[in-house]
Amino acid sequence: MDYRKTIRLYYDYVVPCYHKTPLVLERGRGTRVWDAQGDEYLDFFPGWAVSGIGHCHKRVSEAIKRQVERLIHVSNNYYHELQGVLAEEIVRHAFPGKVFFCNSGAEANETAFKLVRKLGNPSRNEIITMERSFHGRTLATVAATGQQKYQDGFEPLTPGFVTIPFNDIAALERAVGARTIAVMMELIQGEGGVRVADPQFVSAVRRFCNDKKLYLVFDEVQTGMGRTGRMFCYKNYGVEPDLMTLAKSLGGGFPIGAMVAKKEIADALGPGTHATTFGGGPLACAAALATFEAIDKEKLLSNAVVAGSHLFRRLREIQKKFLFVKEVRGMGLMAGMELTIEGKNIYEQCLQKRLLINCTQGNVLRFMPPLVVREKEIDRACQLLGEVFSEEERNQTIKKGSQEAV
Repeated sequence: MDYRKTIRLYYDYVVPCYHKTPLVLERGRGTRVWDAQGDEYLDFFPGWAVSGIGHCHKRVSEAIKRQVERLIHVSNNYYHELQGVLAEEIVRHAFPGKVFFCNSGAEANETAFKLVRKLGNPSRNEIITMERSFHGRTLATVAATGQQKYQDGFEPLTPGFVTIPFNDIAALERAVGARTIAVMMELIQGEGGVRVADPQFVSAVRRFCNDKKLYLVFDEVQTGMGRTGRMFCYKNYGVEPDLMTLAKSLGGGFPIGAMVAKKEIADALGPGTHATTFGGGPLACAAALATFEAIDKEKLLSNAVVAGSHLFRRLREIQKKFLFVKEVRGMGLMAGMELTIEGKNIYEQCLQKRLLINCTQGNVLRFMPPLVVREKEIDRACQLLGEVFSEEERNQTIKKGSQEAV
């Protein structure tokens, strides 16, 4: 099909709730994708980190192929082997607990909300979240998200959420009241601009939750599955949550979400209290197990550390060359570059050079290459970024000269 017809079909029949880039992708492998015209792109933001071990990883593809011939779907009223095995694998890498499976990060977060409210009701049902956080697009997760732009037009918001400044323990102490039941946070705020939680803040929040008998929830939808060099980001902090939510790269590209809760609280969600039709299906579990296998057997956590160090070194070299780069921050293979100028043009120019990145918060470039990325691919991406920055610098100089001449 002609790529223009594909775009037209979207225009005619698909709800327009996404900012679309006029790029029709047909296939992918590892860090690369190819469009309908056969052009190759270096993908340093693969599906908002969904393809965390690379596009069409062989282990994941083969696991799905094998499973699709055996059993595609089974009701959660019955058992199937892979869901139990996957739950055990997640718990083995995390903390003693139990897992609820769903299809997305928003659903995983909704499950966490329901669990802590079930534990606290009727008198305690308020959850504290952070400014600039992002927890999903459902009505409850939008209310929990600390960014008004995602909430506008959907009022009245679901009650029971209080938002405080990130990395501010004094604000948390002031916000907690008799109705508070939990604190929820991302350890690295992705949509918020790749803002990293301060280790002292995280430790203080854990102690405070212990003292006040609050549940601590870590949203690891974007940071989980090796993104920061550890299987889950909280392991970099030495602080264990009571609940954790996962999705995105958990399935290696296949949709799956999960909520993990400590054993002593997980059973509060008994039969009939929560459910999802497709959660933890055989195909999704096969894909997720293959993802864990790839990370373990191919030593992708180590690669995230080594390649991540190289990525930050190269990005900071670029930072030193251009005055409009304010800061480079992040962890592992999750990097943000804050600019003093708008980032949209930079994103578009990178696209023209066939480098796929992301821009969030208007001026923060995001780089989240898959865990299989090699140093030479990082070098290539940074070379292209440097070329774009040089062009932007020249344009600014010309524009400034024209203004002074007037």
